[in-house]
Parts: sequence; C-alpha cells; structure tokens
Amino acid sequence: MCNERNNLQLGVMLKVLLKEHSLSMRKLSTQTGIDIATISRIISGKQLARPKHLQQFAEFFGVPAERFFEAAGYIFGQQKEEFDSDIHASVETIQGILSSANLLDMQYTKDKVEQKLANYEHYAQTEEGQRIIREDYQKKIQQVGGLGPFIDDLNQMYELYCLSSTTTHDRALLGSALLYFILPTDVIPDYIFPIGYLDDAIAVKLVLHKLSLLKSCPEQKDDRS
Repeated sequence: MCNERNNLQLGVMLKVLLKEHSLSMRKLSTQTGIDIATISRIISGKQLARPKHLQQFAEFFGVPAERFFEAAGYIFGQQKEEFDSDIHASVETIQGILSSANLLDMQYTKDKVEQKLANYEHYAQTEEGQRIIREDYQKKIQQVGGLGPFIDDLNQMYELYCLSSTTTHDRALLGSALLYFILPTDVIPDYIFPIGYLDDAIAVKLVLHKLSLLKSCPEQKDDRS
C-alpha cells in the first residue's frame, strides 16, 4: 500500500510538470531517453521509478532531485539516523534489496562510477585535488560517522595516499576514490537514504580491485613516479 501511494504521488508530480511545460509523454521520452512505456507506467503508478529515472526527470525539468526522490518514497532528513547503521554495516545487503526490487540498475551505476573515477584520477594529480584530499577527507569522515566496512577501507586508502613511498600511479588511483567520497557530485546523491553511499562503496571496491590487479601483474602498471 505504501509503495502504491508513493508511486501515485510521483505520477501526479510528473503530470503537473508535463502540463506546466505543455509537454507530452512522448516529448519527455525523446528528451530524457526514457522509454515512453516506462514513463507511462511510472505516471500511472504501475512501475517503480529507478534512481536514474528520477535523476533524469530532475535534470530535464530543472527541479531539485530531492523532490523527485521524496515523491518516490525515499527517506531524508531526520530519518537518516535510522538507516546509518544499516548503510555502514552491510553495503551488500542494501545492494541486494534494491536490485531485487528493481530500484537500482547496478551496471548503469557501475559504469557511471567508473567514468567519474577516471576523471578524478587526473584531478587527484593536480595541486587542487591533492589539497582537497588532505584538507577535507577527515571532515567528510566525521559527517558520515566514521564507522563501517567501506569506511575502514577508505581510511586505509587515505593512509596509503599520504605515504611518501606510494608511487604516483597508485596515489592517483587512491586519490580518485577519496575524491569521489569527498566531493558532492556522486552518481547517487549522498542525501538519498538508504542508498546514498552505495556508489561511494562501489568506487572504493573498483579502485581496490585495480590496485590488486596491478600488484599481481606489475607489468600492467604505467608508473611515472
């Protein structure tokens, strides 16, 4: 019943926006790349909107993404504390629940995270990127409570990043994950609960996997240090 109510609330919001902008569902489909049948089912309350759909709607209409996520039933503000322990305790559990409910497109999320990591890898080698990591990392850790499996991994990555013996190549990789965690331009915004830090955890796993591959196959490393 709760899901049905949220679906209808989002549907009403989209209908109002379409009317205000004198747009048809077909035009919205063309502009966002979302299949018209999917838009129709979301508006009628027959299909749950995925985070990527909500982001696309927000960008197209110029409406804060938070409004779409709230209409779709995501949790914000004072209810954050109820979910923090779950987020930090088991990223895999949350990922499984969301995937089984068709609320998260893991391949889409992973691809987007990889794109941002590639950009941050270059940014981590700039003076500005290095300054952000050294000055803002501990502040961000305090914001999220500083607990949990992927936070432990991040702390270890930060320690490695700061070591003078760490190679330039490895520091760039480590820096990409740290910048992803610190900066607010996530694939999944941090204010969306309970999944706000899931993409940060994915970023950490991707970078750790790259580092492990480089360690096992040193010949693959392009080390310019």
